[in-house]
Amino acid sequence: MRSSKKAKLELKNQKLIVFSAPSGSGKTTIVKHLVKKFPILGFSISACTRDKRGRMEENGKDYHFLTPDDFRHRIENHEFVEWEEVYEGAFYGTLKSEVERIWENGKIAIFDVDVKGGLSLKEYYQEKALTVFVKVPSVEELKVRLTGRGTDSEDSISRRLFKVNFEMGFQDQFDLILVNDDLENTLQKAEKLVSDFINN
Repeated sequence: MRSSKKAKLELKNQKLIVFSAPSGSGKTTIVKHLVKKFPILGFSISACTRDKRGRMEENGKDYHFLTPDDFRHRIENHEFVEWEEVYEGAFYGTLKSEVERIWENGKIAIFDVDVKGGLSLKEYYQEKALTVFVKVPSVEELKVRLTGRGTDSEDSISRRLFKVNFEMGFQDQFDLILVNDDLENTLQKAEKLVSDFINN
């Protein structure tokens, strides 16, 4: 009984920091910087069904790369905190085991997820979570970034930009909005908001 009460108390004291943004806004760069800056942060590795981007990504480090069938099986088993089918046949989600892994290591979970995923995490964890919406100065700037990345086709970029206009409408539902107009300045602002949240 005592161990059960202790476990509940430990879970109550856990926190989460969620960075969400339209694709290409820079949230991944920001999150990777924060993980290196703050040892207390544990990166929550999302699950997805897309292919790896060459040698840039590793299974179990950047994402848990699953087959669509495996992903659907895990949905049926209620293994996700949140998930969505971003495009037809393209699933993304946060496994409950990921959050448990981070908390069991005594760390604060930090997330790099899309807008819908971020709002789902906020709804699930409520006051335990700090949610941050990262945005670029303009959609035109985002198009330049996506094109310069060289990993997406023109058709893919077109679909992403169409989705951006929809996702921008949810920014006010997040706790904070971080405009990524200058990376160094943005990283400093991100460090401060994370530090304030950790020490609060």
